[in-house]
Amino acid sequence: MPEVEKTEKITINLGPVDLGQIDLLVQEGFYANRTDFIRTAIRNQLMAHSEVVKRTVARKTLVLGIEHYSRRDLEAMRAANQRLEIRVLGLVSIDDDVPPELAQDTIASIEVLGALRVSPAVRMALAGRIR
Repeated sequence: MPEVEKTEKITINLGPVDLGQIDLLVQEGFYANRTDFIRTAIRNQLMAHSEVVKRTVARKTLVLGIEHYSRRDLEAMRAANQRLEIRVLGLVSIDDDVPPELAQDTIASIEVLGALRVSPAVRMALAGRIR
């Protein structure tokens, strides 16, 4: 399995007053930098809602974490005449050497709450199946 990056980049817009308050807390040593503040705030909110997340993951039968599919995995699925319904809260990755036709033959649907890492060709081939 290829090494998976540990973070995803997101962009947010903040008003100048909020940003100024964050900068003040950083300047006073409460946080190492703006990113440290934002990560801490996000983690606190996720902890506050952790029970809702757990119940929803169970209800929607989502896999929590990382799901990786290699060409060999998908070829075995095709040989067994099986199709995947991928539902993940986290990260789904499909190796770059997976041809679009193989992905179409073996993946019925993909629902990812988080990040989906696939080649542009596979993404295009599965466009109607990605939610």
